[in-house]
Amino acid sequence: MAAIFYALCTLTALFCSWLLLRAYHRSRYRLLFWGGLCFLGLTLNNALLAADKLLFPEANLFTWRLIVALSAMLVLLYGLIWDAE
Repeated sequence: MAAIFYALCTLTALFCSWLLLRAYHRSRYRLLFWGGLCFLGLTLNNALLAADKLLFPEANLFTWRLIVALSAMLVLLYGLIWDAE
């Protein structure tokens, strides 16, 4: 059952990323670009969570998941602060 939830969370983040990047491609509004990149990072974070809990339960990917999540949030923060119109 956990695998279903991990997969749904990963697919939801990927879908959000796709929607944001598609909207950016149409409107060229830069905040959509940064949001799309952030959700790509969150998609990778969710995939790492599924790999950590399901595929490699003996390995500890906690540090890598935190690094990916922090990077995704920093991308969005950069877009919000320095690239705002």
